[in-house]
Amino acid sequence: MAIDFSNTLIVAISATALFDLTESENYLLELLEQRPISAIKEFRDYMTERENDPLDIGAGYPLIKALLNLNHYCNNSMQDIETDAPLVEVVIVSKSSPDTGIQVLNAILADGINISRSAFISGSLVAPYIKDFNVDLFLTTNREDAQQVADANICACAILDATPVNTYELDTEQLRIAFDGDAVLFDDSGELLYKQKGLRAFHDREAQMRDLPIEKGPYAELLIKLSSLQERLPAGLKLSPIKIALVTARNAPADLRAIKTLREWGVNVDMAFFLGGLEKTAVLRTFAPHIFFDDSIKHIDAARSFIPTALVPYHSTSLLHGDSYLTVDKDAALLSFKPVEHPLFAINP
Repeated sequence: MAIDFSNTLIVAISATALFDLTESENYLLELLEQRPISAIKEFRDYMTERENDPLDIGAGYPLIKALLNLNHYCNNSMQDIETDAPLVEVVIVSKSSPDTGIQVLNAILADGINISRSAFISGSLVAPYIKDFNVDLFLTTNREDAQQVADANICACAILDATPVNTYELDTEQLRIAFDGDAVLFDDSGELLYKQKGLRAFHDREAQMRDLPIEKGPYAELLIKLSSLQERLPAGLKLSPIKIALVTARNAPADLRAIKTLREWGVNVDMAFFLGGLEKTAVLRTFAPHIFFDDSIKHIDAARSFIPTALVPYHSTSLLHGDSYLTVDKDAALLSFKPVEHPLFAINP
């Protein structure tokens, strides 16, 4: 009988985001450049010799550990383990061949990580297989793979870079995730308006539309599913299994609309920080998330030395992609910024 994963949070992570595979990746690139004809065979031999060597953890490792720990809250005495789906499922997606991926599988076994599903696709395009696994979130170190998944509107996706300095110090008993607002949880219209017209225009629009929900961004459905999962976990614990924070540059009057939007989605975040242009790093260091999702390279670079960060790519059609908004006529009518009637909200006169 097939397992129903419709209520399971499914996360796909590249092998390079779970473990530090920098050495082997660099060696393969060197082989392809110097001896392209024999490179694949030489690399296979190289990996075979090292398949039992331990691996250092990657930037996504603490998040995956914390996510999988949520499955401990399942009451296995009331479940048929063979058929019932877990709260969280993790899939390893690697562009290696199955043969050269043995080191990763051995590392998973050695670390006792409960990951049973994997895909080794030998350099093929990742996006179609992410769709096949019904993934809610895809984490990778490969920018092209992330962009393809983002452009296909398959799921939330992000780019992880180097392992931050305190990855080993992050506890995994409580899952903590921090999200940026505009262009991440919310659509990119606010971000675009701010960059094209300035802060005053953005605040004027937000004040006018404070009772209208913001359109969903690429991470909205992930947040909604996380919130639903949170409701299924034990309540009243001294240490809540999940903590979710909104960390945004928005401030009054744009804060009210953000909170009302989350309410409209049926989501209650545990914390919200409306920083109004203040540096995000201080708050993030205190919150100590297992991952922080943001579309701004500036914010990612500021925080990456202290916490695991993930860059959210813009859709290729977005004017924010590649700073395309800079070429837009400043006097052009931005129709998407005009208030729209919504059945659940009314604009105050």
